[in-house]
Amino acid sequence: MGRITEAVKHILIINVIMFFATQLYGEQMFQWMSLWFPKNSNFEWWQVVSHMFMHGGLMHIVFNMYALWAFGTPLERIWGRNKFLFFYFSAGLGSAALHTGVNYFLFNEGMSALEGAGIARTQILDILANGQYSPSWYDIAGKSTVDSMLTAFNTPAVGASGAIYGILVAFAFMYSEAKLMLIFLPVPIKAKYFVPILIAVDLIFGIGNVNTGVAHFAHIGGALIGFIMMWYWKKNQFNDKRWN
Repeated sequence: MGRITEAVKHILIINVIMFFATQLYGEQMFQWMSLWFPKNSNFEWWQVVSHMFMHGGLMHIVFNMYALWAFGTPLERIWGRNKFLFFYFSAGLGSAALHTGVNYFLFNEGMSALEGAGIARTQILDILANGQYSPSWYDIAGKSTVDSMLTAFNTPAVGASGAIYGILVAFAFMYSEAKLMLIFLPVPIKAKYFVPILIAVDLIFGIGNVNTGVAHFAHIGGALIGFIMMWYWKKNQFNDKRWN
């Protein structure tokens, strides 16, 4: 890894500044900068980018920034600053897109069930906009469906994890034989196996709708865009010096 590269350093600094700003301004920062569901009144267009610099706690930012330094530095050293930044933010935007798309599916599933029971969409949205819900909804649509709808509407996404997962995929492409270790599984695993294992865990938890407090499909979205870009660049030998 060696000395930290310029783009990685600046991304890290911005994340740290935003983290301390969040400690000072608390809920106001989360309201402005987190990625909210588009139908939530807190949603703003800039959140598709700003949420990448927000973190929910100390360990959240520590793990993400460590991964950014550890895996992003060798990639930027090979690619150069501009290509690295393009890749990083593309993965982050892909993460936001898939996360929001899944939330739309979960939200509309709940809305359809409630509307099918004769409840007007405007009435449901008014109740949700006030941060409330009706206990009778559970009898109509089922607890899992309603809880998923409420979570999609009310829970913002924060963190650089989607972009980091794209970086992990790129690292596995470039350094497939490098050996890595999971904290809870201290056994060296080659990057070409390590990264797919991480993604598979997210996919299982995401499809199973397991509530772990983690936006699993955001991780998958970043990884998917990272894979598509690396596959395309490798296929087309994308080494254009204009990126540097």
